[in-house]
Amino acid sequence: MKLDVIKLDSGKAGSIDLSEKIFGVEPRKDILHRVVRWQLARKQQGTHSVLTRSEVSYSTKKIYRQKGTGGARHGSRRAPIFRKGGVYKGPTPRSHEHNLTKKFRSLGLKHALSAKLATGDLVIIENAKLSKGKTKVLSNFLTNFGWRKALIVDGPNLDVNFLRAAKNIACLDVLPCAGINVYDILKKNTLVLTRAAVDALEERFK
Repeated sequence: MKLDVIKLDSGKAGSIDLSEKIFGVEPRKDILHRVVRWQLARKQQGTHSVLTRSEVSYSTKKIYRQKGTGGARHGSRRAPIFRKGGVYKGPTPRSHEHNLTKKFRSLGLKHALSAKLATGDLVIIENAKLSKGKTKVLSNFLTNFGWRKALIVDGPNLDVNFLRAAKNIACLDVLPCAGINVYDILKKNTLVLTRAAVDALEERFK
């Protein structure tokens, strides 16, 4: 399939052939959902922790005598039923990460790219380079194209001026082709790929 290539300043820069195996897959929500869950689980810190009965700082003395009080038999104020007592089976530090095969992750990326193309939210540009690292210049380009929330993916090496200009724009993310992922693609309204990024993706999925 062919798609027009545009320039950031103005005008077209020809067209590009996109691989059907990468950009022409029928998107499946269940696959995208599994990959996104896998990504978010890897990002989760898992440092949540509570004090158990053995960790609470309190006296170990028996609080009152065993019999004759008319109440329940208790031996410690650290019990979970008391105020400031330990928590029973509370969260402890752990990893939330789970396994997902490389083949499935690659399939998820193909489905995400195909989904953006199917909805008309995939744009191919000639390159992501600026002569000056000015935020105003890049912001005007985004306004002219109507890109409100965009992800721009370039080749292996990012242009320094372009990266500097994009840092001050909250609705714009810039990634090298090695950092492209399903979650960032779906999070943004528009996916913008350079020619170098398309070549790198096709080489990656050979």
